[in-house]
Amino acid sequence: MNSIRFVLLKTVAVALGIGAVVPSLVSAPAGGALAGDRPRVIVSSDIGGTDPDDFQSMVHLLVYADVLDLEGLISSPYGPGRKEHILAMIDRYEHDYPNLKSYSARYPTPNALRAMAKQGAIDGAGLAGFTRPTEGSEWIVHCARRDDPRPLWVLAWGGIEDLAQALHDAPDILPKLRVYFIGGPNKMWSANAYDYVEQNHPKLWMIEANATYRGWFTGGNQTGEWGNTAFVTAHVVGRGALGEYFASLLRGSIKMGDSPSVGYLLHGTPDDPTQPGWGGRFVRIWDGRKTVFDRLTTAADEVEAFGTVEFALPLPPGMSRENTFGALIDNRIRVAGENDGHTLRFRFSPRDAKRWPYVIQSDFAALDGKTGAFTAVPPPVARTSHPSRIHPDWWIDDPDPAAAEGVHPGAKSVNRWREDILRDFAERMARCKAPAATNANSAP
Repeated sequence: MNSIRFVLLKTVAVALGIGAVVPSLVSAPAGGALAGDRPRVIVSSDIGGTDPDDFQSMVHLLVYADVLDLEGLISSPYGPGRKEHILAMIDRYEHDYPNLKSYSARYPTPNALRAMAKQGAIDGAGLAGFTRPTEGSEWIVHCARRDDPRPLWVLAWGGIEDLAQALHDAPDILPKLRVYFIGGPNKMWSANAYDYVEQNHPKLWMIEANATYRGWFTGGNQTGEWGNTAFVTAHVVGRGALGEYFASLLRGSIKMGDSPSVGYLLHGTPDDPTQPGWGGRFVRIWDGRKTVFDRLTTAADEVEAFGTVEFALPLPPGMSRENTFGALIDNRIRVAGENDGHTLRFRFSPRDAKRWPYVIQSDFAALDGKTGAFTAVPPPVARTSHPSRIHPDWWIDDPDPAAAEGVHPGAKSVNRWREDILRDFAERMARCKAPAATNANSAP
């Protein structure tokens, strides 16, 4: 039966001029936005910041905007990204909008998207994990308090300063939120905000995808048209303003590292992270992921990869509150420290299992230049048999080696769907190129 279905679908595909873009024979998970659900969504992105893959993920988001109830697009950068980068993407969407809306009247108008674009936190939070309200954090609160029985999904593609600020200012919104956080490097830059949320809002419903997301562009079937570069050439180039811009990034190769958060809502069982789906499969988080040191460390000191490391050092004799200090980690990552007059404190989240050297930088001569290191190690699989008693709805990458793609935990739970994901994305990109032959099949 499957072989007959495949032949029929391929015949239809050829007739429509889309080549081999047909559904995979691998059974896709049921449920999600493509099955008729319509989730409320806010995206918080560091678009325009240090990694251009957010632009690619924004293209992906916009061509699926008819099956999502988009309520917010927040610029929450590490680095130079700003709201203007979101607005520039909406300008490209506007060029393709006439074609897109011929397929579905539910595509939001460009002006509706512009109205929901907000500027979030520009700088990282201090040790407190929050600072002051931003346009972005206030928009999260506003949307969460709307009279709508559906949960509000916050897809965090960058830092989570705005989420932390919103929870600090309006803790009553917590039961309404569902968060999919693309962690890893974003958590590394956002360790203080993460620590605040994890320590002070343990009941938050949260998926912390520190490495699973890498399955979107690593592993899976990358032969022929499914290769990261070949796919762009075959199915993205020439597909409207969005497609042309996508193809101009990252040497015309797929990364789209934030798109698994959207894929999670498109196909799968979003209410149950343990079930398979396009955005990955996750396990309950465990306790003991934070390590606190009251001394400078050596490489023999081990911490959990993707966990939180906090240094709480005694104030050296003669050092005052006016003196400053911080750390340069791995000879490239500057971490600000705080001096409260009694303790010198800074935090970090190691994104890789490896040795992490550091050097203290301070205007207090007796402290400046002191060095140390620690080693981040993968958590044992046995941790999954002891889910957290503190965080009942917090989920993380599966540490089982069978789910890993190389050194990336959980990535195979995404790349197993690579052909399904890319076939569907190819069809969406084709919408940007030309209008539907008839509006008879358009969504109401």
